[in-house]
Amino acid sequence: MTRSTMTFRRYLVLGVITVTASCGDTFLSRGMKSLGPVSLAHPAELIHAIFSPWVASGIVLLIGFFASYLTALSWADLTYVLPASSLGYVIMTLLAKFWLHEHVSPLRWLGVVFITAGVGFVTRGPSYTDHGPPHAHDTAPSAPDSAAHPAPEPAPEEVRR
Repeated sequence: MTRSTMTFRRYLVLGVITVTASCGDTFLSRGMKSLGPVSLAHPAELIHAIFSPWVASGIVLLIGFFASYLTALSWADLTYVLPASSLGYVIMTLLAKFWLHEHVSPLRWLGVVFITAGVGFVTRGPSYTDHGPPHAHDTAPSAPDSAAHPAPEPAPEEVRR
């Protein structure tokens, strides 16, 4: 059985996920392009990159994304949250094209169209799968093994003759 649990606040959380992920990734890209190549073999370059304004801002936005993403996963299925938040790929492509001035091929634009259509299909379905009450064996202490702990013998007055 499935049910919809979406409210305005929950849609707002999905919006925050979408915007913070796409802007965070775009900020990281902007910052790293201004710094040039870095290597894991030179940790000082990586530390310097982390503290550059664009990269640091991107990291802060991605921390916001992660917090919002965890929040959404607490009340919605992964199969709902991930596609619904994938609109961030559309925003990221637009930011890359018009802010970072990257070339976006027609094939990539077609991919953006498919993502948008797919999100439309997913958001029409339920956001949460109701699993019902927990199973008794999930919450109750385990029953003693009958071979290791035989059942007690009935009291003498309970014995039938």
